[in-house]
Amino acid sequence: MRPDYILTLSCPDRTGIVYRVSGLLFEAGCNILDAQQFGDEESGRFFLRVHFDMRSVADAPAVRARLQALGEAFAMQWELHDARRRARLLVLVSKQGHCLNDLLFRTHSRQLKVDIAAVASNHPDFAALCGSYGVPFHHLPVDAHNRDEQEQQLLDLVERERIDLVVLARYMQILSPRLCQALAGRAINIHHSFLPSFKGAQPYHQAHARGVKIIGATAHYVTSDLDEGPIIEQDVARVDHAMTPRDLVQLGSDTESQVLARAVRRHVEHRILLNGHRTVVFR
Repeated sequence: MRPDYILTLSCPDRTGIVYRVSGLLFEAGCNILDAQQFGDEESGRFFLRVHFDMRSVADAPAVRARLQALGEAFAMQWELHDARRRARLLVLVSKQGHCLNDLLFRTHSRQLKVDIAAVASNHPDFAALCGSYGVPFHHLPVDAHNRDEQEQQLLDLVERERIDLVVLARYMQILSPRLCQALAGRAINIHHSFLPSFKGAQPYHQAHARGVKIIGATAHYVTSDLDEGPIIEQDVARVDHAMTPRDLVQLGSDTESQVLARAVRRHVEHRILLNGHRTVVFR
């Protein structure tokens, strides 16, 4: 089979971008399998994702060199990814395991094209769960006195395991600005969508007490602005007066797991491009 790659790029919008990119790939003997594009009138930027194959892996350096020259001419921000490579994940979790359990199962059943290289937690609760999947578990307790040391352990783990994406699967610790900067663009968080109305402990119980009719979840990139990073994926579920707080927790947990899994998939398939504080997410 011919090796396949994914090209993502953004640049100031102007005529001829698609023509030049497709022409470059044609001249290099590549075949376009899928292409999606978006021009944002507000920001004046153009976004493109192209999935293509080439005759041989040996052709990749020449394609990169051509893209480098074209990128300079069009002021492009571009990346070329090997579509066959499985992303390596570090999952962070605290005491709520629904998202972790979902990611472990989806990875084990090949629903997600990733390898969970490690799981780290400030609590020991899910060591056995990870062990059942053969995934290394790291118990890294954290408090006000050792936060810097614990975060350095996380960064060392990211480097040692060659982590591509860090997933905060209900990890209930606020990351320092230093850690957010180190993981910029490669850390995803999940939370309930009714922030900031119901902050703090037991948000689903707070929502029930207020008689909400919709609950949901949001997956976003991690930034130093708490829960305000660029949004990747969202979903909602309807609730009614007959549902108990426990019902809301269960429904919310299901929604969070699904939204996080979709966000991870979009990221590892290189379908997300940043557009300022927003995202362009190709389906």
